[in-house]
Amino acid sequence: MRIFIAGGSGAVGSRLVPLLVAAGHEVTGTSRSEAGAARIAAGGGRGVIMEGTDPASIRRAVLEARPDVLVHQLTALSGSFDFKRFDETFAVTNRMRTLGTDVLIAAAQEAGTGRIVVQSYTGWTNEHAGAAVKTEADPLDPNPVPAARTTLAAIAHAERAAVAAGGLALRFGSFYGPGQSLGEGGEMLESVRKGRVPIVGSGAGVWSFCHIDDAVAATVAAITRGDAGVYNIVDDEPAPVVEWLPVLANSVGAKRPMRVPAWIARLLIGDFGVAWMTTARGSSNAKAKAGLGWRPEYASWREGFRTGLTTH
Repeated sequence: MRIFIAGGSGAVGSRLVPLLVAAGHEVTGTSRSEAGAARIAAGGGRGVIMEGTDPASIRRAVLEARPDVLVHQLTALSGSFDFKRFDETFAVTNRMRTLGTDVLIAAAQEAGTGRIVVQSYTGWTNEHAGAAVKTEADPLDPNPVPAARTTLAAIAHAERAAVAAGGLALRFGSFYGPGQSLGEGGEMLESVRKGRVPIVGSGAGVWSFCHIDDAVAATVAAITRGDAGVYNIVDDEPAPVVEWLPVLANSVGAKRPMRVPAWIARLLIGDFGVAWMTTARGSSNAKAKAGLGWRPEYASWREGFRTGLTTH
């Protein structure tokens, strides 16, 4: 098949390219830079320069490739997040999830593309009330913290557009593993190692994790399997911060995380950061297991934090 990966030099895309090439597919991957396109070529794909917020650039790249499958992995994330200005941190990514998604899908339909797979996210996006673990049938948060409203709206837009086009939206949990912020050498892991990530308030916020390799495997599955719809791509063990953070700290030889009252933490990470650490809900992967025939290699962050943070 001809497979087009928008964001082929990103966290998921860069791992997808060589896997799909090895499976015999003709892969075109996009990047915003020459260096990124060169990495795609090194993985056996055809690297194309594309600006993910420029309609003309997007349409041209898709129509030239005329793919059988389009995989949307566009993001523009690098460096640290400012939790108090979350929407500002995600501003370009949000445009890629709204304008970029719309143009990609329109171009794919014009090119006769038969299958569309779009990256999404699950975690703080769930409603911060009710059951501790949510399914795809549960609503997204109807009352998000103001600092993240635009980002949540962009995520919802990308999902709706994908499903309306008969495609699949893969809601990845919080990434960890090689090359990730929560991976060896990554910013978040180093902060944990240095004791700079505390348990905020009750630490009752539930997180769902996804090892980067499991995200790639789920995307490969979605290229050929699964009905149109939204799928949570997470491990089997959603867990509150008060449970997983000490295990993570121990796995990298750090001291047990300190506790910080929510009112103090709010001064540093704002309402959004406090909500994520204290009231967030996790996600179930049952639908992805049944519909995609996918199982996470790292079924629990417990094993993942012990053996999956570095390159094997």
